[in-house]
Amino acid sequence: MYGGLHLSKTGGVIFGCCITLSNFGTNYGNQKFVGWLLIGQLTNLVSVSILFLRPDKIFMLRILSTLLLFVFAPLAGGRTDHAPIMVAQATLLGVDVSHHQKVIEWDSVATNASVDFAFVKATEGQDFVDSLFCHNWEDLKRLGIRRGAYHFFRAYGCGEEQAMHFLSQVEMCPGDLIPVLDIELTDGIAPEVMIQEALIWLETIETQLGVKAIIYSNQHFYENYLAGHFEDHPLWIARYSSEKPLLNSGKNWDLWQFSNAGCIDGICKNVDLNIFPGTPAMLDRLCWYPKPISETAAPKVSVP
Repeated sequence: MYGGLHLSKTGGVIFGCCITLSNFGTNYGNQKFVGWLLIGQLTNLVSVSILFLRPDKIFMLRILSTLLLFVFAPLAGGRTDHAPIMVAQATLLGVDVSHHQKVIEWDSVATNASVDFAFVKATEGQDFVDSLFCHNWEDLKRLGIRRGAYHFFRAYGCGEEQAMHFLSQVEMCPGDLIPVLDIELTDGIAPEVMIQEALIWLETIETQLGVKAIIYSNQHFYENYLAGHFEDHPLWIARYSSEKPLLNSGKNWDLWQFSNAGCIDGICKNVDLNIFPGTPAMLDRLCWYPKPISETAAPKVSVP
């Protein structure tokens, strides 16, 4: 599933026990897709005689379930953007990009790929701005793809200055994904200093935007340096595997980067692929909305 997964609205996406169809125009399209699955199952046989002479129970169940899906697929509803055939739980797919992916043709991505959300690199350290941030940020808004921005943290830099640098470059709109702090290097700095400056970054963002930013890191770095810190922040873990991350601390992750070698029409370089294990409505919980001015914020009137 990783190391070159190709996302397409016409090919469907299979991940673990989740099978998702996208934009099949008719019920027959559903049946045709399941037919491909059946053919894929049968091609695993060395000989058809194996099926009858020495049947494997698990394999037989897979064949039977796929046959049943083939029969009943035409009964499924009509056209839908994400019509589940069999789903353990809803799953949304997303990408994260930077200037390393070169200029992205987001119109092609929106037309040909099942991308539900995208994170784009905005800033790094105290003064670096990704050269393609504005292009990516504006195109995602224009096309209505849910977007989020991330800051690559440098442990040797001041947390407050890095946070203000990020805020000066990123114009948040209601419904955008909340900011992400990407922490994956110590830069030779003592871990406790890195943690303290990262905490200042997070507190500055929370003060300015009223949200707790997402923490991003790879599983190894997280376990060694970040576990036990920032526990009240959403967590985005990178682990390139078909097996979901299981953290030693038992903390649950909110986003999982499962591949760094995705192939998507419109993106000329391999791209990171991510999973959000939930529905679009659930993803709203990771989005930023300006808080309304409460009555308590209004000037107090003294009563004589």
